[in-house]
Formats: sequence, structure tokens, C-alpha cells
Amino acid sequence: MHTINATTARNEWSSLVESVIREKPAFIKRTRDYLFLSDMNVLENILSAYSFHAETLIEDDGSVTISLDEIDLVENAPDMQSAISRLASAILEYSEDYYNEFAYWSRGNRKLHIPYVFKALILGDVDKIEGSIKCRRGKI
Repeated sequence: MHTINATTARNEWSSLVESVIREKPAFIKRTRDYLFLSDMNVLENILSAYSFHAETLIEDDGSVTISLDEIDLVENAPDMQSAISRLASAILEYSEDYYNEFAYWSRGNRKLHIPYVFKALILGDVDKIEGSIKCRRGKI
């Protein structure tokens, strides 16, 4: 890996940031720790491979239940669009909570949520998250 020593990164911070924005991401090494410094567009491109997938079920009362595959979130609403909108809001709320308590939530099996959390935070808007939810009909 092409790493930059943390001392060099600190001493040349302005030029490093300029290089990361204009040229390429940087890997920084501090003792045993490695960091990745990147422009947000690079992270957005990395996460473009991730989508939210949901199973939809029509309930006996005609309402729609939608269940997210990647994160344990389930919403119910009178119609499909309302259910998707509620799920998108739940994804964003969960992602904000996850990020605010990252040290706690990023451990164990919930660390698999990290790319989806960052995807939602980068999208940062319920309408954009709605557009990234791929729905499939559940088993009847």
C-alpha cells in the first residue's frame, strides 16, 4: 500500500488535502493505524454498488408492509408509496443514530450495516433514499 506517514501528512496538510481533492485518495499510516483520506465523490462512487433491497407484502387489510433486507427495518403504511417513504425516513434516521453512536453500533454483526449507513448519509435526503430502494413482492 502506498502510505504517507502521519507526521508528513500533518506537516503538509494543505497540499495533501489539495492532492486528495484534485488527484487521488491517500492512505495515511500512524504507528499501527491506517487511515483513508478521500474526496466525498470517491466515497459516493465506491458506495454506488450498494442499493437498498426490500420485500413488500400486501396485508389482509390492504396496507403494505415493507421490510428492508440489509438492515432490520420494517414499515407499514396504507399504500406502497407511503410505505417506501416511511422506510426511507427510517433508513435515514437509523443511519444518523448509527453514525452518532458509531463506536457502539459498528461492532459485531451490525458492522455489516456500515456501507448502507454511509450510503444513506451521503444521499442525505429521504427522496434520494426512496429512489435507491429496490422492492420485490414477498411470498404470499
